[in-house]
Amino acid sequence: MRSLAARRLVAIGALARGARALSMKLDSAYPGTAVARLQAVHARVATLDRDALGKPWPEVRRSLLWAGGLKDDTRSRPGQGYTGHAFNDYNHCDLCTMLGDVQDERNANGAVSEISRSNALGEGIRLASLPELGAGGSWSTCTNGCASEPPRDVAHVQFRARIAFKLVWSPVDDYASFVLVDDAGELLATGSPVPPLPSYDQRTMNYRVVQGSKYATAADALDASVVG
Repeated sequence: MRSLAARRLVAIGALARGARALSMKLDSAYPGTAVARLQAVHARVATLDRDALGKPWPEVRRSLLWAGGLKDDTRSRPGQGYTGHAFNDYNHCDLCTMLGDVQDERNANGAVSEISRSNALGEGIRLASLPELGAGGSWSTCTNGCASEPPRDVAHVQFRARIAFKLVWSPVDDYASFVLVDDAGELLATGSPVPPLPSYDQRTMNYRVVQGSKYATAADALDASVVG
């Protein structure tokens, strides 16, 4: 019969194998997805209530970075962990969680239109990603191409990964509020931050990128009486 110490070692080993199995769960449709990390992002997003997403925009943006597993880094150079652009313009509004072995993909074949064929993000992803959310990394990828079905954006094509969430500004209250939606376009959270906001032009352009797609549904259905 095994000793208590030996049984404990076996149990610890089983737990470790279980944790590794969870971190390595694969998405058959988008095998570049860091699945456990995506689930951890969703858990953090679920803690962001209307109060948290109703603060001044700079604070709200920091909360979105935290939820997505990204550092708030406005001092590093672009490509070296800088995240000051994330959610601050019309385009870098997808939070993608991708496995390590796809982080150095560059769109070399030009499959994502309007994106450079040398879209090298890997080093920045590794430097900016918070490790506590699990295997893989996070990045605020470009939304260009997301309105097609299937989506033809950086997350789904360059990294072959799902998005954990997308930020979409809503036309219902003249782009003063936003929704966070998941890869299927389902609503995760709603926010009405206090100015200073990203420019009006950036917010309207953000919506136009998704207009008519599944990613616009929640923004179109926003209840103006609730957010106004």
